[in-house]
Amino acid sequence: MSRVPIGLQLFSVREDCAEDLPATLKAVAAMGYEGVEFAGYYDHSARELRDMLDEAGLKAAGTHLRLDAFLGDELDRTVEFCRVLGSLFAVCSWVPPENWATRDALSALTETFNGIAERLRPTGLRTGYHNHAAEFEPLDDGGTAWDVIFSRTHEDFIMQIDTGNAMWGGADPVPFVERYPGRAVVVHLKEWSAERKWVPIGEGDIRWEDLFRVCAEQDCTEWYIVEQSSPEHTPLECVELCLRNLKKMGL
Repeated sequence: MSRVPIGLQLFSVREDCAEDLPATLKAVAAMGYEGVEFAGYYDHSARELRDMLDEAGLKAAGTHLRLDAFLGDELDRTVEFCRVLGSLFAVCSWVPPENWATRDALSALTETFNGIAERLRPTGLRTGYHNHAAEFEPLDDGGTAWDVIFSRTHEDFIMQIDTGNAMWGGADPVPFVERYPGRAVVVHLKEWSAERKWVPIGEGDIRWEDLFRVCAEQDCTEWYIVEQSSPEHTPLECVELCLRNLKKMGL
């Protein structure tokens, strides 16, 4: 089992990125992060972003996109952008609630996801889905949207579980990783505290040791991605503390 690199979801430091993206990338690299996942490009081309990453010594750990970036002709543009950027992963970060609020809507959504994955397969770019809280709340007829999505999508459709968002939705993320072996290829590390809500990683209720054990046993995870904010710290302070605490856990 090889060591899993740690990246940062840049949404965590979005205000710093908007002010000075090259400087923020260099600061993130100086902390010890090995890559970044994008959630917006701050009016830069893929080539410009790639040059910034190279200068900072970072890899493109992936990018977050809305569903429409995967549909029709937009998918070809997404593939080309990711090719230049150097990203192997393009994850759907959000879909409108009407796409997963009922079982019929979820059935149509999973067909869409499967169609996207099939179109991407020859390109080498992989896609998946990132959760918020609602996907783990019970459906009217039982079960969760998360289970429906990942019981019906292809095995190469990535389950990018966001640990803190799952806890916010009332679900322990560890059993969901266990339930779908081989799917947690890119994992979002976010802390959750029932008492304090959003706190730096290591200061809340996530069962980190169990999560990392399950990921190691499955040996499929290619990136751990920190996405965290805390009202007690500035964004850069928070993500640096998160990385420091993860290092103490042996990552």
